[in-house]
Amino acid sequence: YQRLACLQTWSANGGNILVWYTEGSHWINIKPVLETLINRGHQVTVLVPTVSMFMNTSEPSRFHYEPFNVSFSMEDIELIYEDLLHFSMYEMDQMSYLQIYIRFMDLMKTDLYYTLKYLDGVLKSETMMKKLKQGNYDVLLADPIYLGSDLTAEILGIPLVFTLRFFLAHNFERHCAQLPAPPSFVPAAMSKLTDKMNFSERLWNFLFYALNDIVLNHILWKEADKYYSEIKGKPTSACEVMGRADIWLMRTYWDFDFPRPFLPNSQFVGGLHCRPAKPLPEDMEEFVQSSGDAGIVVFTLGSLVKNITTEKGNIIASALAQIPQKVLWRYAGEKPDTLGANTRIYKWIPQNDLLGHPKTRAFITHGGTNGIYEAIYHSVPMVGIPMFGDQPENMIHMETKGAAVIVDLNSMKTEDLKDAINAVINEKTYKENILRLSSIYHDRPMSPLDEAVFWIEFTMRNKGAKHLRVQAHELTWYQYHSLDVLAFLLAVVLLLILLFIKTCSFCFQRCCGRKEKTKRKAE
Repeated sequence: YQRLACLQTWSANGGNILVWYTEGSHWINIKPVLETLINRGHQVTVLVPTVSMFMNTSEPSRFHYEPFNVSFSMEDIELIYEDLLHFSMYEMDQMSYLQIYIRFMDLMKTDLYYTLKYLDGVLKSETMMKKLKQGNYDVLLADPIYLGSDLTAEILGIPLVFTLRFFLAHNFERHCAQLPAPPSFVPAAMSKLTDKMNFSERLWNFLFYALNDIVLNHILWKEADKYYSEIKGKPTSACEVMGRADIWLMRTYWDFDFPRPFLPNSQFVGGLHCRPAKPLPEDMEEFVQSSGDAGIVVFTLGSLVKNITTEKGNIIASALAQIPQKVLWRYAGEKPDTLGANTRIYKWIPQNDLLGHPKTRAFITHGGTNGIYEAIYHSVPMVGIPMFGDQPENMIHMETKGAAVIVDLNSMKTEDLKDAINAVINEKTYKENILRLSSIYHDRPMSPLDEAVFWIEFTMRNKGAKHLRVQAHELTWYQYHSLDVLAFLLAVVLLLILLFIKTCSFCFQRCCGRKEKTKRKAE
């Protein structure tokens, strides 16, 4: 309750907050935090590149945008996303593990190239850096997925708060934040494993961590270190700079994730964007009410997937036409020939408000974190059609917790989708399990949004949070695992064994020597 008191009293003298640029669902997720900070009297300035798919500076906004120039076009960024989607949706299933890794490394190299180009627009621009230094900011808020915020905060001499869902194989969290992740029971991010692993799964988990560390060291950290060293003018480890962040706001919680160890400066705030439902537009509400007792199904594949192949569209539409519920489907592709009278297509839907509607029976989702958390918040069981990124991993979490059924997009038949929808609606265990997860979400001392705001303000009040930073950051890898201590103890044990052997040998020789002398005298 002390936290609640701080939230109520501290905003009298508002802070000056700088926000690092981000994209897609990451931007959607951070906006409620910014709105709340403004409501509490803080000034918020958002760095935004001149080329961005989701950060629209022309929209009415209560926070200030600080644009910076980049040396590439919107078409370049769209091609990257299209390439990623095509690989994830249509190529990956036809590839071996080796081919997937080679293709993935190529995609990562391309992404890193543009990431560093973004950084050039901030860190290599004298005009922009001069503006930022004159801004007198109290804290920088960023998602570490978009590199460079940590180096900027260090140059500006201000505290840094990170907000992160996860990085591949928990690489950022383990090596930079020093967040413990024992491979025996903490599944590596993107491994598609749960916390209940048999021997072969633990072996795969261990190898997944190790292989991804090797790949990321070669592709990501090697180039990031070079860039950071260039800016700093001396050899610099990008991971060490990232590790100096004051607070890590992890966008997950135990309703969604599996239990794991955490540190004082890592706070779990999953679902911070969730909110009660608002009334629907009049025409949409009329369609929803026409569903009667059967209710409705909400269907969306996220903000990045605009359409799918004609064949898949017809398979999905045919399945939806065979269920008794009315369906609201967010879809920008060609209207399927098999579309039923119970299904309406929209280019945009108020997802959260529909999930919070009392007539909603199921949510067909691509498995994005934001959508899953809204379904947990509103207690709606799910059918997952994951396609790329963290989506398969997210849906495995929900399936393991008994709140979802997964359908594979590439092999899906009409009956598969229809059966999955009927299962989550008609089998009561799915509703019971999602109600249990929703109860876990809501049963907290304060909401995740208030929790996030508290820690941002805490960092500003205390000019950082270095007192929460564990000493593990200052240890070498062998000190962290106490290998030097084990080596010393082993050496002591070996020395004692050697002394014991030498002593026994000496005593044996003395004893045998006396017997020999006695025998000779007797002769």
